[in-house]
Amino acid sequence: MTLTKDTNILIIGLGVIGGSYAKALTKQGYCVNCITLEQRDIDYALEHKMILKGAAPDDKEMIAQADLIILAIYPDNCVKWVKENADYIKPTTLITDVSGVKQCVVDPIQKLLEGKAEFISAHPMAGREQSGVEFSDDSVFIGANFIITPTDSNSQSAIDFCRDFAKLLGFARVSILSPQEHDRMIAFLSQLTHCIAVTLMTANQTPDMEKFTGDSFRDLTRIAKINDLMWSKLFIANKQALLEEMDSFIAEFSRFRDMLAHDDADSMRRVMRLSTARRSLFDKPTQNS
Repeated sequence: MTLTKDTNILIIGLGVIGGSYAKALTKQGYCVNCITLEQRDIDYALEHKMILKGAAPDDKEMIAQADLIILAIYPDNCVKWVKENADYIKPTTLITDVSGVKQCVVDPIQKLLEGKAEFISAHPMAGREQSGVEFSDDSVFIGANFIITPTDSNSQSAIDFCRDFAKLLGFARVSILSPQEHDRMIAFLSQLTHCIAVTLMTANQTPDMEKFTGDSFRDLTRIAKINDLMWSKLFIANKQALLEEMDSFIAEFSRFRDMLAHDDADSMRRVMRLSTARRSLFDKPTQNS
């Protein structure tokens, strides 16, 4: 599939990521329509010229006309939506998603669409702490990472399309992982970090701490302002991998605690130097790098 200005793009779900996709694509002159649950979100997107037209909650004709469908809804709702609407999707339509977990999404959807349209899963590693279309911001894609999770059922042309699509949106690095590799990696890089931020915010109940904190605490806990419905779903969907990463973190934290308990400054400094070296690798590249 080749994305052109005549391509009929349909985004399912107009939250912060779906809205950010809509903004990015509309700014570049693409035809973007949307189906979402709430009419007020459609009204907001139309008022801010993010989409051409929209429907709430479903429009079978809009689905039938779509050349590219982007599922920007919760993972369990992705499967449910495809199950309910597979018969309305053209065989030539390409379907992708933005889900934060893959194994519970990719296999069920590809089975539902077998012999019909092609589904290739992807994960934009960018977002906001707030939820809702009013917080959408396509600038978060600039310099961010993008993961494609193809299976043997996917064509090379679909993989190439996703890679080009990510670059179009402004993502700097595109990686290819299997759904299994993705879920293992995301358990550590995303889900564990949210667990740490949440529990750090709830570990100390001293009043008025916000009056005394510095930037380090604010930076470390930025993602503690969390969409509890979405993230609890993501954690449970990837439970085994996340539990293993939590256990690994607890063991490493305990090891560092033992260094402190034994006044082992040399060992603590070795860990800090390793931390500093590794952290430098995670800085976002510029678009020209």
